[in-house]
Amino acid sequence: MSKTSTKHTPMMAQYLNIKADHPEILLFYRMGDFYELFFDDAKKAANLLNISLTARGKSGGEPIPMAGVPYHAAENYLAKLVKMGESVAICEQVGDPATSKGPVERKVVRIVTPGTVTDEALQEEKKEAVLASVYEHKGLFGFAYLDLASGRFVITDCADKDDLLASMHRINIAELLYPDDFAHADILDQFTGSRRRPIWEFDTQTALSKLNQQFNTINLDGFGIDKHLLAIKCAGCLLQYVQETQRTQLLHITKIAYESPNETLQMDAATQRNLELTRNLSGGTENTLLSILDTTSTAMGSRLLQRILHAPSRSETEIKHRQDSIECLLDFNNQSDANTLRDILKNIGDLERVLSRVGLRNARPRDFSRLSNALYLLPEVQSLLSSIVNNTLPETNTSEHPLSTYIKHINTYPELSNLLLDAIVDNPPVVLRDGGVIRPGYSPELDSLRDLATGATDYLHQLETRERERTGIATLKVNYNKVHGFYIEVSRANSQLVPADYIRRQTLKNNERFIIPELKEHEDKVLTSQSRALALEKRLYEALFDQIIPHLSALLDSAHHLAKLDVICTLAERAENLNWVRPELTTYANIEYADGRHPVVEDVMSSPFIANPLLANNEIKMLMVTGPNMGGKSTYMRQTALIVLLTYIGSYVPASFCRVGPIDRIFTRIGASDDLASGRSTFMVEMTETANILNNASANSLVLMDEIGRGTSTYDGMSLAWACATHLANSTHCFTLFATHYFELTALAEQYSQISNVHLSAIEHNDDIKFMHQVQQGAANKSYGLQVAKLAGVPPKVLKLASAKLTELESATNNKTTSNTGDNALTPHNEQIQMEIDTPHWLEEKLRHVDLDALSPREAQALLYEWRAQVRKHE
Repeated sequence: MSKTSTKHTPMMAQYLNIKADHPEILLFYRMGDFYELFFDDAKKAANLLNISLTARGKSGGEPIPMAGVPYHAAENYLAKLVKMGESVAICEQVGDPATSKGPVERKVVRIVTPGTVTDEALQEEKKEAVLASVYEHKGLFGFAYLDLASGRFVITDCADKDDLLASMHRINIAELLYPDDFAHADILDQFTGSRRRPIWEFDTQTALSKLNQQFNTINLDGFGIDKHLLAIKCAGCLLQYVQETQRTQLLHITKIAYESPNETLQMDAATQRNLELTRNLSGGTENTLLSILDTTSTAMGSRLLQRILHAPSRSETEIKHRQDSIECLLDFNNQSDANTLRDILKNIGDLERVLSRVGLRNARPRDFSRLSNALYLLPEVQSLLSSIVNNTLPETNTSEHPLSTYIKHINTYPELSNLLLDAIVDNPPVVLRDGGVIRPGYSPELDSLRDLATGATDYLHQLETRERERTGIATLKVNYNKVHGFYIEVSRANSQLVPADYIRRQTLKNNERFIIPELKEHEDKVLTSQSRALALEKRLYEALFDQIIPHLSALLDSAHHLAKLDVICTLAERAENLNWVRPELTTYANIEYADGRHPVVEDVMSSPFIANPLLANNEIKMLMVTGPNMGGKSTYMRQTALIVLLTYIGSYVPASFCRVGPIDRIFTRIGASDDLASGRSTFMVEMTETANILNNASANSLVLMDEIGRGTSTYDGMSLAWACATHLANSTHCFTLFATHYFELTALAEQYSQISNVHLSAIEHNDDIKFMHQVQQGAANKSYGLQVAKLAGVPPKVLKLASAKLTELESATNNKTTSNTGDNALTPHNEQIQMEIDTPHWLEEKLRHVDLDALSPREAQALLYEWRAQVRKHE
């Protein structure tokens, strides 16, 4: 629709002008106490939000569709739309209705998108909503992401599509920007909120200019990102987009960091999914590693914990710093202070997001109250940290203590604390709209206006006393009501005493009401004082931003270190309560632990978890794992990966002893799934993931391979599994746990000294099986597939037929060839077995034909004796 039209009212013409600038997104157009939507926006919103669709006026002779949401409840509707991936332009009245000729001036003040939300009501407390951007040139990718709610701004380089997807899956992308000419848009379909952007937004010089302007720098050398031009293009696009949507300064975005792939333990998307770090295979959060670890005191600590789970550090210094901090908190002398510290952190709350809203100047009154409370508690945090440091190192340089870094960065801000304590009431309203936020006593002028607005002054009493003395009317009263305002009331009996300067305002049956110039002047003050008080309160409120923002960078640094401290306290608490131990980092190739447990499986089990050991080093780098289904192979493999991962986040681990050497990447090929949308079968997905491992694993990688080759024929699958195992052991030399049911692969241990066979034990009795879940040396002697099938409820007839076929296959000679009808065809011997199975048992026939209701008890007993005798005869 064109921007202007002579067929519309001035109001609708104004709407169409504004809407034309935002054709692709919903427009919330402020009209009084409602945000209204028109035309297609109204139809779409009515459908998405389940609100009424009405009409207003006409366009081209047809009613104009209209839908609206109340202004005071808009956040609830915005939250729903954002979760659906929708963006909304908020159009407010910016003109003065009293002076406007025609419609009040309106303009879009901000655009709410899934990746740029900062409002508390629109966000999940413990989940980041990240805005990301990607750019490609000659097969290399630049990648950048920004968490606007915390100000965290990160860029990285990706060598190929697999690295890019791994980086993208490490974060929760709410919105993804890519250039119009991006050649790999198909790989972005799995991310909601993907949006094309003009190519010029990825221009290098434009990006450099915008970034330097944001950080008030001449160049980006100080951030160490100047050489990463592809990623800088992405960062420039993000900054352009955020400035366009927020339409305010981004004062809380104070730095940008480069995340090197070599600095973190890399995991591809499949590995992150298979290890169920923060999401289970169904997409939920139950029974994940995070669900076991996350007892954090603050939401910002929880978000940080999730980040480090997906990107464990490879810095020995950082890992040992966390371990030392945990060990210090676990010291018996410090446990009381550590518990108190966790309690204080709970009261500090989500300082990170509060400060970000301050930086965007959209903080609510309760944000200021929370900030005030947090600042008040910071001296106590420092005091407790100092106490812990002194308890641990009473006679040494405390600057060497692992917790000293938190004392250094978690500063106190007494002036700001006192300012907010004086300025903000204890329990402020949610919004500033109706006032009542600024504490009495903070502004004498505001207090005076409030007194006038409520009429709570001595002036009326003084006037009443004075007028009684002047007129001699003892019953004269000065009152107020909302209809007639202020008045002097005199009874009719005293009407002859009313002075000449009294102006009659209202006549009643027994009384008359008057006004005098002095009271009229007071009335004018009172009637305007409320609006003046609210206007002043808003100015005072805005001034608080001006006083806090100069300290914003230091405050954000304190908040980030409080989140780090929260994670350390959490890992210490988990180590204590879950009986975990400190792992040792080595410089040589080694993964070794004793009594290792899978933390999630152990948590959900009602019976004790069977702990197991593992030893892998330069001499033995591959464990060929065999044993029955449900015997614990997958659990054993995953627990190894999780123990390594926990080591690299600086945590203690579920074992009685652990030693881990340099690991650069973790790969997993576990589970069966297809990708029908991309035309890939289960086996194709399996082979694609396997190819990624074979092409990218190094000697320092940990690889978990589960049942390679099961998606194709027996001989094809066995050949592929054999080749993969041989390559990983002989060429890649990586740490590998290779689970298989192809017992032929256990012979590799005889050919290569770096391969060792282990199996998960089970005990068989008759046709039943008991899983022992114990890892033992050597290969398993069978798969126990029929026993597991029996446990699953496969019918006995089928089990008997399968058992006969198994006996036949096992007794077949190696040189016997299969017939043209295939391995699964029934031979004459099989047909005889099938006939026997299909023939009803003699006892079944007798039971089918006996009339139980006609039998007396004695006759029934006689039959049972007879049948028992026949059964014993056939034994």
